[in-house]
Amino acid sequence: MKRVLLDTNVILDFLLKREPNYGCAQTIIKEIVYGNTQGYITASIATDIFYVLRKTNGKLFALNSLADLLIILDVLTVYRDDVYSVLNSGWDDFEDALQAYVAVRSGMDAIITGNIKDYQKTQNIDIVFPHDFIHYLKE
Repeated sequence: MKRVLLDTNVILDFLLKREPNYGCAQTIIKEIVYGNTQGYITASIATDIFYVLRKTNGKLFALNSLADLLIILDVLTVYRDDVYSVLNSGWDDFEDALQAYVAVRSGMDAIITGNIKDYQKTQNIDIVFPHDFIHYLKE
């Protein structure tokens, strides 16, 4: 079973039904719900999701959406050593670097994101566009 970290944009595409990526995000969530793969986020992804949802749809929607997500997604722990590694990594984007470091350390098979360019420096893990996810599962 594949273990994947879902980037913030994939989850927001699903929850906010953002086109043109909603269908792919919905498929990813279904694969997780049906037990065909394991989905993960980090705590910082949770806070980013909550912030955007609260701004766009209100606090109650944000709380309920995040609670529903936590039924199907696990949260990866970020450790002090992860933060230190990122501080010394040379990445331009601290947040994306932290996601990548945590995903690699946690043994994820892939990061699913709509912004592959944000993860160009990532090593030892696949970075997958949402629309490539179904093909990726078959590998």
